[in-house]
Amino acid sequence: MNKLISIIVCLSLAFSIKAQTISGTLSAMPNQRIKFGTFSGLTSGIKDSTITDQNGIFHFKISVTQPGIGYLVSAENKPYFLILDKQENIQLKGESLTFPETMRTLQGQQNQAFIKYASEHTRREQGLSAWTYLQKMYEQDSLFNSQKITKIAIETETQRIKDEDENFIKNLGSKSYVAWYLPTRRLVSDVSTIARYRPDEIAATISAFRKLNYADERLHSSGILRDAIESHFWLLENSGKSIDQVFTEMKLSIDSMFIHLTKDEKKLNEITNYLFDLLERHSLFQASEYLALKVLNEVSCTINHDLAKQLETYRAMKKGNIAPNIQFNTRLFSKPNHSGQSPQTLSDLTTPYTLVVFGANWCPKCREELPEIAKLYAKWKNKGLEVVFVSLDENEQDFKSFTSSFPFISLCDLKKWKSPIVESYYVFGTPTLFLLDKKREIILRPNSVKQMDAWVDWYLIQGNKPPVSSKIR
Repeated sequence: MNKLISIIVCLSLAFSIKAQTISGTLSAMPNQRIKFGTFSGLTSGIKDSTITDQNGIFHFKISVTQPGIGYLVSAENKPYFLILDKQENIQLKGESLTFPETMRTLQGQQNQAFIKYASEHTRREQGLSAWTYLQKMYEQDSLFNSQKITKIAIETETQRIKDEDENFIKNLGSKSYVAWYLPTRRLVSDVSTIARYRPDEIAATISAFRKLNYADERLHSSGILRDAIESHFWLLENSGKSIDQVFTEMKLSIDSMFIHLTKDEKKLNEITNYLFDLLERHSLFQASEYLALKVLNEVSCTINHDLAKQLETYRAMKKGNIAPNIQFNTRLFSKPNHSGQSPQTLSDLTTPYTLVVFGANWCPKCREELPEIAKLYAKWKNKGLEVVFVSLDENEQDFKSFTSSFPFISLCDLKKWKSPIVESYYVFGTPTLFLLDKKREIILRPNSVKQMDAWVDWYLIQGNKPPVSSKIR
């Protein structure tokens, strides 16, 4: 009986996964290898390959479990994108994948609609940008703003173009993948144009991004998940609002993304990891801190160990927290002779500010940044900023050769990531920097020497009042 049930299940699965064919003729590509790939979340991968015959004819037979975007790529590595759906086969004809303008879709209604819309939408966007420019001119320039008939004509044509774009998608039918993909692709691709030429549409565009289901399988198989995340937060950052308003908006967007993501742990981990890195690279630390704390406080999902360790830094080491004291009685300790101090701990330092830097000789970025800190040290020290370097080196000679020319305190216990100091500061990467005040309160987590030097210039040299940590948590 169990065997019969197993056979029935296998047959059911076999019939549910329908094969789709992709075939075509590429007249300028005889006897050449063509690869077929798909997207999964933030990654893509080649699934099959074939070699065209002497006439450039090729054929793929693929198993489609769900609709999405696929691509064909030849030796030039320029992908030609396709709509994948078990409901239809695809037949192409052209000269080369490298020159999409030569390609025609002979079979596959969704792909025909995809190509047609891609061409028409680009031209509509160009037209909209031109009409928007004229509309502003006729509204704001005294030489033109009295021309009411022209202004009405511009508004009418602008609306006609928008309606034409919307009607194209409506006529596709709501059940097809292309009907979902095209407006989503449009949302992502129009961001820079809207920010530059149609700022009145920014609020509606941000609202559309927040309505996206970031756990939707259609999005994860579309190849535009990465672009959707980046475009969403790029628009927030470039919306023309104050930095405080930008961070408020980013928190709202993070909240909207989590509505669906908390129901899918795999997607939550993947997107959180990417978004956290994106925010850190753009120095949007208030947003990355908010993201970290939100994920760590989410009890309905499981975070993988590496990501949890990375995010935990923001809970334990966020701005306003008191950094752990550091004992200087480590295996290796280098105190410059000119310092005039004999500190035993971090708290013994008398300067108003201390920059604690974690790095190592084996870290390429550290070998760039630490010498830069050494060059700036005299300027910083003169303005009341001390530097303490905590090395994660495991070899005594590596530590000594790396730090021998540093004019600031350097220490190392040769325990790398297992160092009690490293663990107490929740360091998961190098270089990692913490700026502390005299009470060891964390007031900044610089992402580079350049940012740290800018902070010194703005607050310590130009005399602007440093921000109060309670206002920036």
